[in-house]
Amino acid sequence: MAYDLELAERVRTALADVPDLAEKRMFGGLAFLVGGSMALAVSGNGGLMVRCDPALADELVTRDGVARMVMQGRELAGWVLVDPATLDAAALRGYVDAGLAAAARA
Repeated sequence: MAYDLELAERVRTALADVPDLAEKRMFGGLAFLVGGSMALAVSGNGGLMVRCDPALADELVTRDGVARMVMQGRELAGWVLVDPATLDAAALRGYVDAGLAAAARA
C-alpha cells in the first residue's frame, strides 16, 4: 500500500517553518526528519507514526485511534500509530509537536 498523500501534505504543511527538515521514503512510507532524527512518518500501512517520550506514549494510547507502534511483531518504545480519521487540525498539531520534541532530544 502506498502512503497517504493527503496526510503527508498535511504533515508537510504543519512542519513548513521547521529548520533542518528532510523527507525520506522509508518502509513504504514517508519519514520526516529534523536534524537527521526521525520525528514523524506517514506509514505505508496507513496512519501517522509519531515519535514521543515513552511516558507520553503510555498516555497517548489511551486516546481513540492511537495504538503502540509494532514492527515485525515488536512494540517500539516511544512510538505510536495514529488513525488519520482522528486527526483534526488541533490533534495533528499536538502529535507534530510531540514528534518534534522527541527528535530534538535524540
